[in-house]
Amino acid sequence: MTVVDDNYTGHVEPRTAARRTLPGATIVKVSVGPMDNNCYLVTCNATGETLLIDAANDAEVLLELVERFAPTLSLIVTSHQHQDHWLALDQVATATGVPTAAHQLDAEALPVKADRILANGDTIAIGELSFDVIHLQGHTPGSVALALDGADDATHLFTGDCLFPGGVGKTWKEGDFEKLLGDVTSRVFEVYGDSTVVYPGHGDDTTLGTERPHLAEWKQRGW
Repeated sequence: MTVVDDNYTGHVEPRTAARRTLPGATIVKVSVGPMDNNCYLVTCNATGETLLIDAANDAEVLLELVERFAPTLSLIVTSHQHQDHWLALDQVATATGVPTAAHQLDAEALPVKADRILANGDTIAIGELSFDVIHLQGHTPGSVALALDGADDATHLFTGDCLFPGGVGKTWKEGDFEKLLGDVTSRVFEVYGDSTVVYPGHGDDTTLGTERPHLAEWKQRGW
């Protein structure tokens, strides 16, 4: 059985999980696979409905956590098309019968056909929770972040591989870094406050307040 720590710090060891309980939502963060991908189960405390963000790997671990903490799984969102973020998607979607969602520009690369196509500005309702879809280009064409408001006094932002502690996600083609930093600046930092909690696709959590002073540094270094 997967160890789940209720003392949530934003850090999880490989193949372990931690649970954060907020007034309106419960967040289970688990690290899976050889690249230590973070998967998130976000549950509405009022209804028990749950969103899974990135069925990345270790399907048996994810299905066990769904059974324990998310008996009413409603939707699986894939943050972007890179394989390490969807290796368990087919198995988890098949086992649960739950619909899947992704951005149009990345959906065709996924192993299952998306039941819902996401676009910038869309809203995902999970019970009484509401997630705003933020399209961030550069790491991949169709990367999305999800901004949850209403769980407590802060915004909770699930960024996939677009924003991490210390910088934006990796880019490969000329111009993609500028595109990603531009989108992250205009659609994230210029919209949400410093108390916003960032839950990335790998590694530890951070806040926009921690990262904001370094935007100029990131731009100057070019990564």
